[in-house]
Amino acid sequence: MKKRLLLCCVLFSLVAVTTLQAGEPAQLTKLAAEQKKPKKNPAPKLWRALNPGKLQLQSEAALVVDRFGNEIYSKNADKVQPIASITKLMTAMVILDSSLPMRQELVITNADRDLLRMTGSRLEPGATLTREQLLKLALMSSENRAASALARTFPAGRKRFIYAMNKKAISLGMRSTTFTDPTGLDVGNRSTPRDLQKLVRAAMRYPFIRKATTSRSAQVFPYLKKGQLRYVNTNRLLGSDSWDISLSKTGYINEAG
Repeated sequence: MKKRLLLCCVLFSLVAVTTLQAGEPAQLTKLAAEQKKPKKNPAPKLWRALNPGKLQLQSEAALVVDRFGNEIYSKNADKVQPIASITKLMTAMVILDSSLPMRQELVITNADRDLLRMTGSRLEPGATLTREQLLKLALMSSENRAASALARTFPAGRKRFIYAMNKKAISLGMRSTTFTDPTGLDVGNRSTPRDLQKLVRAAMRYPFIRKATTSRSAQVFPYLKKGQLRYVNTNRLLGSDSWDISLSKTGYINEAG
């Protein structure tokens, strides 16, 4: 039986929204039941239940809130630093807000190659997938060339796309956030755990994002004369039945901590 306690966890390598399930400590079960109706400030009891003093996090910054927005745990929650591929949640929202045809086929080109960090990709120039498929791969497998192609083919191009990303951030009240590219490879994509909480809450309103980020795998056929390519989710927690994750996005570059 799933508990009704919704947690939003923001680390600088992962964002996730999860519902606690059976098998969690009895104290958390009781707390979850108590929160069926909103309370003024239910967080302190949950804080004690989680015993944050014993948490050992390697992440330089973190924030955990419950479904009411109450802070459960924080560590340098207002520290600005690179956010890596968590950026792709904003990339997805801009694409979905644009109402562009999701079944339109897009072609990967040399312009989508990562010349900054020289990361690899199985989507070679000439690979053809729909906008929907590219967006799913960007979210689920953090496919950088997919994210780049989505921005490149945006009306008025990549610069306009990045402008739209920053405009969306401002509209969400993300005052300490800046976007400079659609993939997260650029260290100019910077934010704080507190701002990322706002990003995650906004992304939760998009069924496509919720489904894509929690899918365990996907198969695509980007080449006419080759077989299928199978992609898997970058979040290993999705392979465990102990977690009921509603939205997830991993991200890593050395500078992100």
